[in-house]
Amino acid sequence: MIMQISSGMGPIECRAAVGGIFRALQKEYPDIQQITCNKGEAEGIYSSIIFSSDQDLSHLEGTMEWICKSKYRPGHKRKNWFVDVSIIPETDEVCEKISPDDITIESYRSGGPGGQHVNKTESGVRITHLPTGITVTSTKERSQYMNKQDALRKLSAILKNANNASRDSQKAVAWAKHAQIQRGNPVRIYEGERFVRR
Repeated sequence: MIMQISSGMGPIECRAAVGGIFRALQKEYPDIQQITCNKGEAEGIYSSIIFSSDQDLSHLEGTMEWICKSKYRPGHKRKNWFVDVSIIPETDEVCEKISPDDITIESYRSGGPGGQHVNKTESGVRITHLPTGITVTSTKERSQYMNKQDALRKLSAILKNANNASRDSQKAVAWAKHAQIQRGNPVRIYEGERFVRR
């Protein structure tokens, strides 16, 4: 599945929370792979990160809270920061709008478990969408063709999500309302610079 962590219209502390929560989730779910991100103004800070996992992580959807005194604004009294975690619906079919001229496709040898077959064949596929710079990979199948189709489906879902977001002029307002509604009931709470789950 494909998911996104977003700071919405939140301040720099929310963008720091996006990076910290993503790193915490990577430790908890080692198969998580970052697909693309929007970097913020400093190392480890992101306005959004899109990632994929073979596991069902739908229980993570909602608002997450980070409790930490701001190191970016030491005099600031607020210590509670909120980010949004949402599922990007995957499409069954590859988006017809992806032009072959807009992508590069590379194959590579898959690492990890899988025996001799994995080491001998270049079944892994990496697709880069040149206009946006978005790169997606797939190594879960033994067939290079199947991995190519999986990577194209991921890319289609991300591009569709981006197109929908750009068309929605009320996204900022919707996010602000969503954050206000969900603040009292976060699906997860992390504390401190090390993002320890509470």
